[in-house]
Amino acid sequence: MTDINLDDDGSLAQPHHDAQNTIRLAKRVATLAACSRLDAERYIVAGWVSVDGDVVESPQHRVTHHSAVAINPAAKLAPIEHVTILTHQAVNALDAKLSITLANHAAEDTSDIHPLKHHFSHHTLALPLQPGASGLIILSQDQRILRKLIEDAARVEQEYIVDVAGREAMPAHGMKQLNFALRIDGRTLPEAKVSWQNETKLRIAAKDLQEGQIAYMCEMVGLELLAMKRIRVGSISMGKLALGQWRYLPPGQKF
Repeated sequence: MTDINLDDDGSLAQPHHDAQNTIRLAKRVATLAACSRLDAERYIVAGWVSVDGDVVESPQHRVTHHSAVAINPAAKLAPIEHVTILTHQAVNALDAKLSITLANHAAEDTSDIHPLKHHFSHHTLALPLQPGASGLIILSQDQRILRKLIEDAARVEQEYIVDVAGREAMPAHGMKQLNFALRIDGRTLPEAKVSWQNETKLRIAAKDLQEGQIAYMCEMVGLELLAMKRIRVGSISMGKLALGQWRYLPPGQKF
C-alpha cells in the first residue's frame, strides 16, 4: 500500500514544500493569534497580516518557519465589507474589459476604504450605459445596492450630458416634445427632464431609461446625436473623476 501525504488544506502534499519546511500562512497566523483557522483566514484576507514586511492577502501563501509573520496590532475580526466601485469609462469600455487596478485609483478618493485584493473581483455591473455613451459606470459586490439598481432600476434617475447638432432645425415645440412622456413597447415612461446646458449640449435626466432612448429622443426632434456622457445615477454624481479612473462609493452613501 502506498502512503498518501496530505497538505494542510487537504490537497496532495508537494515534495518541495517538505524540503523547504513551509506551511500555509493561515496555519501560522492561527498559531500566532491563538485563533481558529477560519479566523486566521479572515485576518489575512482583510489585509492585517504581513510576511517579511509585505502585506499578504492570500491564506494559501506558504511561509517558512524563518518568515517574519506579523499581525497588525489594530487587527479586528470585523466582517469584510462588500464594496461598490464608481469608474469613469470611455465609449465601449466594457467591450475592451474594464481596468480596475491600484494604478488607476483616483487620488481624490475620500472614502477612507483601504484597497484589498478581494475588492477587484466578483463585481456585477449595474445600470449599463446607453449604447455609444461614456461616463459613470457602477460595479458592486453589495447585494443591497445591486437590488436597488437592478430590481428597482425603473425608480432610479440617470442624468446625461448629450452633445448634439442641428438645433437651428429643431421644431419650435421640440423642447416640449422632449419633456413629454414617451410611449415605448406599449408602456408609458416617466417624463424626462430636458434642458439646454449650452448651445450644443442637452442635459437629460430620466427614470426607467430604456436602451437607445436618448438616441430616439434626439432623432424625434431632428437633432443629430454626437456624443453622450452619464454624469449621475440616483443621488451619486461622477464629479471630477477623470476618464479611466475609479473610486469607492463611500460608506453610508446611497443611490
